[in-house]
Amino acid sequence: MTRTPSESDSVRPQSMPGALAPVVALDGYGLHLREWADDDVPAMVTLFDETEVDRWTPLRRPFDHAEARAYLDRARVHRAEGRGIQLAITTDARTPRGEILLFRAGLDESVPERPDAELAYAIGSAHRGQGLATRAVRLITEYAYRELGVRHVLLRIDPANLASVAVARATGFELTGAPPFTRAHSGPLHTWCHNADLPTT
Repeated sequence: MTRTPSESDSVRPQSMPGALAPVVALDGYGLHLREWADDDVPAMVTLFDETEVDRWTPLRRPFDHAEARAYLDRARVHRAEGRGIQLAITTDARTPRGEILLFRAGLDESVPERPDAELAYAIGSAHRGQGLATRAVRLITEYAYRELGVRHVLLRIDPANLASVAVARATGFELTGAPPFTRAHSGPLHTWCHNADLPTT
């Protein structure tokens, strides 16, 4: 699980460089990534109301039905503004097993028309150990290059989060020399970067 900016962060993510399609659904690596639906709110509670999600992401416990509803509403606002997209991770196009987020971020500002994208994700406790995060990161990284025209894809990871460090390494991300920084409710986060000419496998 990786950490994404929260509403309390001082810098809000900007719009994605490429236009998001009216509906985004990605297939590959045995996964189907789809947008959240209203019927998914109970599943969100099951996935996100637990200790590891609370530890590594901005989602705080208790994460109840009201919190899930508000979270989905915020996701839709961000999507409508072109700031990013949040997709349910499924293996059958139905049952959510986690979430992956894609949003604009900054690493190299020298080419503003081709900025960077940042990923974050969380996998429900019942679905860990199945390679879901690794496969989802590969799939959405390829999408970011192909459809959105980004230069780099980033992950921000607490070095104590060994599972996410392993995902970054497995998907071709490299640890950068950028100074560690903090976000709301986080420890120091290290920046991992994937370049468009590197494989995701």
